Amino acid sequence: MSKVKLTCFADEISSDLDEQLDVLEQEGMKYLELRGVWGKNVLELNEDELNQIQAVLQKRGFRISSIASPIGKYLITDPFEPQLEALDKATYAAQFFETPYIRIFSYRLPEGGSVEAYRDEVLHRLKQLTEAASRSGVILILENDSNLYGSTDDCCLDILAHCDSKHMRAAFDPGNYVMNNVQPMRDAYPKISPYTDYVHIKDAVQEPRQFVPAGVGEGQLEELLVKLKERQYDGFLSVEPHLKPYLPEASDSERVITAIRALKGLLEKVDQDWE
Repeated sequence: MSKVKLTCFADEISSDLDEQLDVLEQEGMKYLELRGVWGKNVLELNEDELNQIQAVLQKRGFRISSIASPIGKYLITDPFEPQLEALDKATYAAQFFETPYIRIFSYRLPEGGSVEAYRDEVLHRLKQLTEAASRSGVILILENDSNLYGSTDDCCLDILAHCDSKHMRAAFDPGNYVMNNVQPMRDAYPKISPYTDYVHIKDAVQEPRQFVPAGVGEGQLEELLVKLKERQYDGFLSVEPHLKPYLPEASDSERVITAIRALKGLLEKVDQDWE
């Protein structure tokens, strides 16, 4: 049986790297998303800091699953050149930590702007990013986040089909689909699954509108895990809790532990091994 790999947006635990790793180690995990450490975004880290991180990871037996960049989480009317420069930094970090994956987004539209009005520019930019990724041998994983061009399944599919490359794939996020009134398994998964190389584990409810632990909400996480098992998916399941509204009195580490254990419970329920 194939095993999935569990990873986590560990900066939701703490800005301190050792505290991040302590919690993940406690939960038996050996991978993490590199998004933020020591109060800095991954793309702001200098060479010395990257070396420090690598030394700690190697000492403690951890690996980076992806570079969780903010590329594409900008207005589509902002200049594009800085995004290409950001991709160069993200690519360097990905190669440094020996992961192929760089998380990206699909651009915010101006207030009142229509999807149709900005479609060509969004696709043009993402195609250029894909071509740059192809030259560097990295893989962009597109998150279907809210308030962006690719917030819905149809717009996500539009991007993925247009780029049509093994260097532009989907980071399937069921919780984000719920937040955008898309049924994750009925509507999104049949369209996006052929492009899915990575999965973000977020669940959500629409009333009250908030993220919740896996299996608690409307994200159909158990059904998703069954489908992934059927296709013998052995990639990453990345826990991204966002549980502060759901557990307002808990500590950051308690929220992350709750999210991780909820996923583990679902994996046990569907008889899916993990590492």
